[in-house]
Amino acid sequence: MDQFVVNANTRTETGKRAARRMRENGRLPAVMYNSKGESVMLDIDEAEFNKVWRNSTPSTLVNLKVEGKDNLVFIKDTEYDIKTDKNLHVDFHAIDEDKPLKMRMKIQLTGSPAGVREGGRLKTHYPQIVIQCLPKDLPPRICADISALGIGHKYYVKDLEIAQGITVLTDGENLVASVSAPKR
Repeated sequence: MDQFVVNANTRTETGKRAARRMRENGRLPAVMYNSKGESVMLDIDEAEFNKVWRNSTPSTLVNLKVEGKDNLVFIKDTEYDIKTDKNLHVDFHAIDEDKPLKMRMKIQLTGSPAGVREGGRLKTHYPQIVIQCLPKDLPPRICADISALGIGHKYYVKDLEIAQGITVLTDGENLVASVSAPKR
């Protein structure tokens, strides 16, 4: 698993004026929440965060180094200003590395179905699944190779190739995609 890293410093100043000063100096105000509901106020480098933010998904784990100490986090939320095309504030959610996570993940369809090349129509049915695993086993994405689907064939959740250490909580009989005959 590729690891994104964001360096952070704790901060004591709060309020609009302090946040504005930080942004003028290329820093972003941020908050890290843990599983116990505690929070730590941080400031992070805007350019460093943007590189990570633009290349991550909701299930991407980030190594947030708070004054040298590693914390495994998700980017929980960002306050984004569309006029200036900049983030104004970031919320991180720290996780316990030894506690299983339950995540809802989208299924990415890959390949061109054989049945579509023969004139059939691809239908997508169930676009996401729920999985449970330790943070170290969390996949960046769930892919379904549908290139072998012919006309009248179906692809189910149970047909997904899932790595070891990951438990699929969604019913295996849920339909992911199918190819129907062409309309005449």
